[in-house]
Amino acid sequence: MTVSLYQTGVSGLLAAQQQLATTGHNISNVNTEGYTRQRAEQNASLGLSNGPNYIGSGTYVQDITRLYDQFSYKEQLLNQSNLGTANNLNGSLNQLNDIMSYSGQAIMNSVDQFYQAVNGVADNPSDLGLRSIVLNQAETLSSDFRSLNQNFDEIEKSINGEIEQVSRKISEISVELAKINETILQTQDLTQAGQPNDLLDKRDQLVTELGQYTKVNTIEDTNGVMTVMIGAGTTLVAGITPLTVRVESGDPDPLQTQLRLVSPHSTVAINGSTLGGSLGGSFEFRDEHLIELRSEINRLAMAISSTLNDSQADGLDLNGQQGANIFTDINTAQLQQGRVLTPTTNAGNLQGQVNITDVSTLPTDEFEVRYNGTDYIMTNMTTNASTNLGAPGSGTYTTSFGFEFIETSGAPANDDSFIIRPTENSAALIKTTLTDGAAIAASSAVEITPSDNNISAGQVTIVDMFDPINAQTAMPIRIDVLESPVGIFNYTITDNLGVTSAPIAYTPPTQAVNLPPLPATASFQIEISGTPSGSAPNAPEQFFIGDAFGLGNNSNIVAMAKTQEQGVINGGKETFSQSLAISTSVVGSKSSSAKLVAETAEALFTQAFNRNQENSGVNLDEEAANLLKFQQAYQAASQIISTANTIFDTILAAVR
Repeated sequence: MTVSLYQTGVSGLLAAQQQLATTGHNISNVNTEGYTRQRAEQNASLGLSNGPNYIGSGTYVQDITRLYDQFSYKEQLLNQSNLGTANNLNGSLNQLNDIMSYSGQAIMNSVDQFYQAVNGVADNPSDLGLRSIVLNQAETLSSDFRSLNQNFDEIEKSINGEIEQVSRKISEISVELAKINETILQTQDLTQAGQPNDLLDKRDQLVTELGQYTKVNTIEDTNGVMTVMIGAGTTLVAGITPLTVRVESGDPDPLQTQLRLVSPHSTVAINGSTLGGSLGGSFEFRDEHLIELRSEINRLAMAISSTLNDSQADGLDLNGQQGANIFTDINTAQLQQGRVLTPTTNAGNLQGQVNITDVSTLPTDEFEVRYNGTDYIMTNMTTNASTNLGAPGSGTYTTSFGFEFIETSGAPANDDSFIIRPTENSAALIKTTLTDGAAIAASSAVEITPSDNNISAGQVTIVDMFDPINAQTAMPIRIDVLESPVGIFNYTITDNLGVTSAPIAYTPPTQAVNLPPLPATASFQIEISGTPSGSAPNAPEQFFIGDAFGLGNNSNIVAMAKTQEQGVINGGKETFSQSLAISTSVVGSKSSSAKLVAETAEALFTQAFNRNQENSGVNLDEEAANLLKFQQAYQAASQIISTANTIFDTILAAVR
């Protein structure tokens, strides 16, 4: 009886001691990140048979367990990944919004100041000082575009640096997780219930850190070894085998870096947009938001260059020469070639380029041209709409998007593809190429004067100028429009030699006419509009076209000034300022939305974290109460042992 009592007391003493040790361990790690509260699971020992009864034999600690709830932990992990994405996008879009707020406003101011200078020349076309101001403002405008593009380059470089840094960190975590898995496998004893709790905490802490960078899913086998998957199910850690993430140059765009998962025997491409976490946010920002804004700014730079260069080409400068380009030609060989990106995986040797034909219909979308063995199939990467361009060998392929795809050399192989970015490099390469203010084409080459005898509201206007020099030499020309009989119109053209053409039918409301008439080469185009109806004896209605060049002629520079208020972009719906304002406001809206998403993600993560901590975190008040309880149990067990010793001593004394 004394021995049984002694053993019972010792078991209670040892159990209380382990409870105190576990409680002390919890208290000591109250500030340890990733620590999961532990609890000593205490059970009663099997009773000893004593006749018809069983006498209790004490207690024992069965296991030291972690108070771990996998469901609340995985909820926390998921919300942490979402928070990583939201915070990354919020920071990046906020930075982009700041840049657009400053640089976008600078471009808008430069556009306004350029047109103010143009209006100054319109007021006094022969003033060389005013003409120099136009060129100075043009240089400021082109410099602002290049500066904004440089900001985009710096952001892209920074994002690529973040992607590379995070990829290295993910690889390090993968190696550490594999080492912990190996340690667990070596130390795990399937015949015992105990687990290496602190080692499991370390592993979960690494998984938690990984969850900041990417979406994470884990599976644990019967041996306690964990398989870790990232993104859409890509295995990062396979038991004790770690895989690493490597950054490679993009193909076909080397700056659009890509990720590959590296195993001991192979590598596999990873779709960055599916990764989630901060890494997924980096890819989304770079490949969606930044590239979209860059394309819009490139298109704006192209539209300004094209519109003002075309306006220059319509007129004559102070020397009577056709106006030269103010800005870089939008179809230089460098720009045309830079719009086509060729993957290194292509088996063929076809080289291509893109020629811009109509800025007003040009989208900011990216296209893929793929050769299917028979034809080129062009796919809009935004809408997925496809267009059959035809078989190879035609040289030039016209599209409905304001550009042409041109074969320059070589031939394609089956399944070769080409990425087309119609606006690529327009902001980066825009320069003011005109250096002499006298070369600004303020004067028109020809002008139309209606006869004083005309009585109708019908008009003849110049709508396009192909060659102002030749147009000037073809003067004078007279257009006679006659209504005879009522409701039937025709017109004649009298050239500079006095030769009058046969009557040509005119059907209101408009008719385009190329001049001078055949067989001469057309130098400009006029448009007859309305119903120029004369009446006897003043019929027909006459319009005289003559040489208009002069130092005081401002017709062409006035037309150039009007382009500020003309719809040029997006199908002619947006002016330059409107296009820039829309781009800036869209970025601002995205930034504001990203801030709200980040705040929501922060709140959801905090809630998930708190729920997990309610179960797994250390509560000092609870641990203090446990400490007192187990201390009293220890003291009580000590009294049992003391009592057993006294009884034993009494028995020994009785038999002496």
